[in-house]
Amino acid sequence: MSDDAGPTPYWNTDVARHSGILRAVPDGRGDALDVGCGDGPPARKPTGRAERVTGIGTSARMIAHARELSADDPRLTFVEGDFLAADLPDEGYDSIRSVTAIPHMGFEAALVRMRELLRPGGTLVVVGPAREKGPAEWAATIAAAPVVRTAKVLRRAREPEGMPVAVPG
Repeated sequence: MSDDAGPTPYWNTDVARHSGILRAVPDGRGDALDVGCGDGPPARKPTGRAERVTGIGTSARMIAHARELSADDPRLTFVEGDFLAADLPDEGYDSIRSVTAIPHMGFEAALVRMRELLRPGGTLVVVGPAREKGPAEWAATIAAAPVVRTAKVLRRAREPEGMPVAVPG
């Protein structure tokens, strides 16, 4: 997975969203939280926008890998645990991001917890799957499917090695 040149990059539709998410977070933020951080690429990317970044996730393997990949950056911290129950700082965060993790936690509980941890004037960015609500939305999803599939094939889309995958309930 790694060599002297660094970790082998991977691409998936979550990774494709990272640049847009980072544009939504203003520069000069002190503390950022990445909920559902996986092996850490979203946490590593905003270090130019935040002084300190904490990533949290439930997979021991992914958190260990994130720590390994980020061992030389003291601005990054990775916490293994349940976001809803983890002992996170009472003083909170200037920005909080969550990419496709919220369906695995319980939507309302996760948003309430994020609100509690977000400092006044902070930025919250949540990306999750949409539910189609009618024929027009289903038609748009079906029409986009070949484009998304083609992008995945061309980009050799894959998950990071060891990423736990679960179907939201």
